[in-house]
Amino acid sequence: MITNVYQRKDGRFEGRITVSRIDGKRQYKAFFGRTPDDVITKMTNYRERLVETVAVCKTFSEVFDEWFQSISIRVKDSTLANYVLKAEKHILPVFANDDITDIKQSNIYQFIRKKQDNGLSNRYISDILVLMKSVFKYAVRTYRIFNPMEGLVMPKKEKTEIRLLTEAEEKRLMQIVMTDQNLTTLGIALAKMTGLRIGELCALKWADIDLEKRILTVSKTLQRIQVKGGSTKTRLILTEPKSETSKRSIPIPECLIEFLRKFQGDPEQFVLSGKAKPIEPRTMQYRFTTILKNGNLPSVHFHALRHMFASNCVRLGFDIKSLSEILGHSGVESTLNRYVHSSFEQKTEFMDRLKLAV
Repeated sequence: MITNVYQRKDGRFEGRITVSRIDGKRQYKAFFGRTPDDVITKMTNYRERLVETVAVCKTFSEVFDEWFQSISIRVKDSTLANYVLKAEKHILPVFANDDITDIKQSNIYQFIRKKQDNGLSNRYISDILVLMKSVFKYAVRTYRIFNPMEGLVMPKKEKTEIRLLTEAEEKRLMQIVMTDQNLTTLGIALAKMTGLRIGELCALKWADIDLEKRILTVSKTLQRIQVKGGSTKTRLILTEPKSETSKRSIPIPECLIEFLRKFQGDPEQFVLSGKAKPIEPRTMQYRFTTILKNGNLPSVHFHALRHMFASNCVRLGFDIKSLSEILGHSGVESTLNRYVHSSFEQKTEFMDRLKLAV
C-alpha cells in the first residue's frame, strides 16, 4: 500500500510501500524521485510487476458478483439497486470480461474520458468510480491483487446550481395551491413548508401526522428500484429513509393545520392518495410539473421545494443546527453547502447595510 510521499532534506521525494510484516511490524520498500509523480510512478510499476505472479483467473464480472453477494445481506435494497444500475449501464459493458488483474489505471482513465465525452457529469462519474473502488478493495482483500484505483485522481466535481422559483413565482405557486386545494396541492404545501423529500412525502400516512400536538413524523420513504434477475425490471418499495438522521419529527407550522384537517383520513391511508395504496414519486413529479405549466410558471424539479424551504428558513432567521435537523441532515455542512441559496436581491440588501462610517 502506498503510505506517503514526502520531500527529503536533500530535495528528493521519497515514497514507501508496505511489502511484509515481521513480528507484527510493517516492513517497507522505499522509492526516490525528483518529483512526487516520479515516485508514485515507480511505486505503481513495482506493484504491477509484483501482481504478474498472482494467478487469479477471475473476470471483473465474476469478482463483482462475489462482492455483490458479500454485501447484499447488510445493504438496503434501494442501495443494491443503485449499484446494479451503475454496474450494468456503465461498468460491466466495459470491464465485464477483463481479467481482474489486467485492468490498469490507464484503462480506468480511458473509461473516465469516454464517460465525459458521452456527456456524463463528473459528479456522476465519481459515483461510478466509488462503486468500482469498493469492488477492487474486495478483490485486493480476497485475492491480494494490485489495486488500480489506488492513487487515482478523481474527476473534479462541478458545482451545479438547482433552478429555483423567484420570490414572485413562489408566491404565484402558493396562490395556486391555496386556491385549488386537493391532495396534490396539499403535498406541494407540505414539501414547501416542511422540506420533505418527495419519497418521504409519498410514504407519509395520516398516522404519521399528529394535528393536536402539531408533529409530523418521518419514518419511511417510497421509491421505485431496479430489480436484478427478477420477473419485472423495477418494483416500488416502502423502506426506511436514506439515513438514521432522516428519521425525524418535524413541528407542523400553524398555517398548514386547517389544510391538513380538510383532507385528514384514516391512520393507515397515505396522505397523497387518500387510500391504502400510495402514489409514487414520479407520479407526484408529473402532477407538480402540470401545475407549474398550467400556472405559466417555469419548470423546476419537485426537489426545488426543499431548497426553497431551506433558503426561506435562513432568511427568517432559523439557526442552522435546527434547520439541519428538520431537513434530516447528518451535519450542518450539508445544509449550508447544498440547500442554502440567497438571491441577488438579498445579497444587495445585506451589502446596503454596510456604512463607510459609524
